[in-house]
Amino acid sequence: MDGRKGRRRSALLAAGTLAAALALAGCSAGDSGSSDSADSAAKAPVVGEAADKGRDADAAGAGAGAPDLRVDQRAIIYTGTMRVQVANVDDAAREVNAAVTRAGGFIGGDQRRSAEADAVAELQLRVPAAKFAGVVEEVAKLGRQQSREINTQDVTEETVDLEARIITQRARVDSARRLLSRASSIADLVSLENELGRREADLASLEAKKRRLADLTALSTITVSLAGPAAKTSEEKAETGFLVGLKGGWSAFVTSMTILLTVLGALLPWLVAFGVPLAVLLVVLRRRRKSPALVATGVSAPQPVPAARSAP
Repeated sequence: MDGRKGRRRSALLAAGTLAAALALAGCSAGDSGSSDSADSAAKAPVVGEAADKGRDADAAGAGAGAPDLRVDQRAIIYTGTMRVQVANVDDAAREVNAAVTRAGGFIGGDQRRSAEADAVAELQLRVPAAKFAGVVEEVAKLGRQQSREINTQDVTEETVDLEARIITQRARVDSARRLLSRASSIADLVSLENELGRREADLASLEAKKRRLADLTALSTITVSLAGPAAKTSEEKAETGFLVGLKGGWSAFVTSMTILLTVLGALLPWLVAFGVPLAVLLVVLRRRRKSPALVATGVSAPQPVPAARSAP
């Protein structure tokens, strides 16, 4: 009896121990599952925040690489023409020169006609682009402005494209030079030299275009016409009508007659010198040609016999 009871107690103890072990294992599994889910839940917002930061960084990078479209960052060529009527053309031209010098520019051309009240001076001003508007307004205040025309040309894309082409062409020139240094035959040497010369010429042409654009964008051009009080503008319409046509026709007739008389006066000495002796010679020759045989023998020509009348 005692042995049986001992074995039952041992079996119950083992069963309790096994149940306790299983319960502990289930709890640990549940705890680990809950901790994994908690970790996942904790990591999810971190990953989302990182993704948002990455998108923000990409957007910032894209914005940094985009071209700057501000006006002060673009390449713009300013040109202008204006006509101003002034009391004294020479004095106004000196004031224009002083204004351009103060703006940091120079006079690119100066043509003047007449020195009276109808005098006209054509000045070509080269001024920095930043001072373009100020110089135009200052010149307009010298007298009565008759006309003004301002033009702009945006060459930003052309400048960027030209810069890229220059970089590419420089790389091609460097490549041709490296190949030329490794040439092993005369034929290769001549061919590579010709190719290098063509590439260098293309590069020089592109660089010249770049310098020209840089000059046009850095210095604006203003063509100023300073007209005296009596100078007429080219926009003034011509008069029309019968009297105007008659006046024009009479002027043309007088001009034609003047030219004709001038030519005749120039030819008259030659006509007198050669025409008179030639006329005398012709008269003498004509007289000698009349009846040469009769003149030589001195016999007059026989009288004509009247025709005989027939019998009735």
